[in-house]
Amino acid sequence: MTAVKEVYIVATESPEPLTPELLKEAFAAEEVELVFGEDGNLFSVRADDSRVDVKFDARLAPLGWTPDLLTGGQELREQLENARGFYRVSYEPGKPQPSIAAFEALWTVRTLLEICEGVAVDVTSFKIHSHLDVEEITELDFDIRDHITVHAQVMGEGERQNWVHTHGMAKFGSPDVEMFHIADEDLNAAETFFQELCADLAFAQGPQPRQVIATSVGMGFQLLPSDEGRANLYGADPDAFTAHNTNFLTVVSPEGRHAMSEVLAHYRDRFTRESDAEAEKRQTDASRQLPTFKGRYLRKGLMEPLTFLVRAPFEVHPSGVDAEPEQEQLWVEVIQWDEDTLVGKLVEGGTRTTEWRKGSHVEVDDSQINALAVAREGRQLDPEEMEQLLQLELPA
Repeated sequence: MTAVKEVYIVATESPEPLTPELLKEAFAAEEVELVFGEDGNLFSVRADDSRVDVKFDARLAPLGWTPDLLTGGQELREQLENARGFYRVSYEPGKPQPSIAAFEALWTVRTLLEICEGVAVDVTSFKIHSHLDVEEITELDFDIRDHITVHAQVMGEGERQNWVHTHGMAKFGSPDVEMFHIADEDLNAAETFFQELCADLAFAQGPQPRQVIATSVGMGFQLLPSDEGRANLYGADPDAFTAHNTNFLTVVSPEGRHAMSEVLAHYRDRFTRESDAEAEKRQTDASRQLPTFKGRYLRKGLMEPLTFLVRAPFEVHPSGVDAEPEQEQLWVEVIQWDEDTLVGKLVEGGTRTTEWRKGSHVEVDDSQINALAVAREGRQLDPEEMEQLLQLELPA
């Protein structure tokens, strides 16, 4: 049986807990039962297959600090530093299903933040979330990046000495994952690989330990319990594993070696920087094809298995809202197109900040579009196929 684990903390300025009357009113719309004062809890949120417990702690003085590992904007950090009341949210990870248990707890967190001003701390991934963050996480498409943090730590000397590992999978009742001997140029690729793997584990669809499995690009790997996976690790300082000694799965080759460069090579291609010449060509092609592209979208049959995608720049602030903004090129699935503006859904969230989340609905002006794509039944068409499609009328 998996032990009940504290996963989220809602931190608020008030040192007094919410009253049962306020809590009952806040949860009235949910099909749950509130139980007060049992097992040392302020209250429990119970449904047929789930239970979320909430304890409350108060401090006489504000916290005054935030742990260095926590990630979040300065405003969120200040709210945490000034907090005097803490709602500690715990549940049994993996019950009734990994992602369901986590989202039941997040709905409890969201409800608390709707009636008391504060921030949420994901204890497992060291993330600080605002009320808006939690609202978007619970409403938009599932994005594993909201739930895990990927850390890289140098171990030893040489070109391939990064230890890359995750934090946050405990909320899904799963061990975190790790890889060794990763080169600096493969860090982004390793992070993307972990995102795919952890998303599968979060939905209980990941590989079992010691099971050799192929990635989405066809290369094989297996997961070993960390005591086995680290056994043939040479040149590593054991002190580096302080606070990371248990509950990890180590990603190794099918032969059990710490040699993942071939697997990561296919993920590395996703981070190849687009040259100025390539960007200019895509912009030119998009400008030329846009009238036909828009017309074909508007003629799309209700049951046609086609997805129309546009790329546009989105402003991000990776160095903070007060710093100079940067631009990130993101793909948008077209949902509606009126005159010179379309409404769409982000295919993937921003890679550098959470300002633009996967599944968010956005507006894009025609003048912002710099690349076009069409997918049929999940497969993106190559340029020649897309050009041919754009010239076709609806099937008879």
